[in-house]
Amino acid sequence: MAVTYKILSALLSYPTEELQAAAGEFAKILEDEAMLPEVDRQALDRLIKQTAGEDIYELQERYVQLFDRTRSVSLHLFEHVHGESRDRGPAMVDLTDLYEKHGLEITANELPDHLPVFLEFLSILPESEARDHLSQPLHIIAALRERLIKRKSPYATVFRALETLARAAPDASAVAAVLAEPDDDPDDLEAIDAEWEETAVMFGPGAPDDDSCPQVSDMLARMDVPPGTPLGTATTPSQPTAPPASADPLVDGQ
Repeated sequence: MAVTYKILSALLSYPTEELQAAAGEFAKILEDEAMLPEVDRQALDRLIKQTAGEDIYELQERYVQLFDRTRSVSLHLFEHVHGESRDRGPAMVDLTDLYEKHGLEITANELPDHLPVFLEFLSILPESEARDHLSQPLHIIAALRERLIKRKSPYATVFRALETLARAAPDASAVAAVLAEPDDDPDDLEAIDAEWEETAVMFGPGAPDDDSCPQVSDMLARMDVPPGTPLGTATTPSQPTAPPASADPLVDGQ
């Protein structure tokens, strides 16, 4: 189990008091596992400290404003591949099947293309296999990092860390294609509302009347490692042989 992926997943999840309580341990865990170089761990430090120490309601408002109300930095990977096309549904099914083949079951209120869910999936894979899967949406990750840097958001450091973990450079033309799509202004609420009004589903944990985030609770529970257990040796779901790389729905969606 690669706890680093779990921590990055948690940092990209909707802020909760439970997440705040756990965040104080993130820096030490990242240092102990040492999957990321010190420069990336230091870059993440600001976001970790904000998550652990800032007012929970301000954190939640900022998260919803950034990720749930701004389609151009949506954490749903297929938003940047399929948009609202009919191909999105089958791609979701294929990605869910991929998770299940590796022993990861997601809850009914989670969408498989949500980046925190995808990172949770990577955490249960062998390191080389996780890198292979991470490389598929790397152009999306790189484009989102650029857009978050433009917004001066500390969340950009998570995307920088993911690029480091992939150990590969994203395809420059693919990154440019994502960046060529309109970039929403999060302060133009009228324009954003008009763009979303035809969409029946509200993605993300910031949806109305959602007072909790089971995904964060489940994720933090799965991060629990018994005292004295070296990182990376905790029990993980059974891992059948992965399907060929060509069957990866993220590859097919590019």
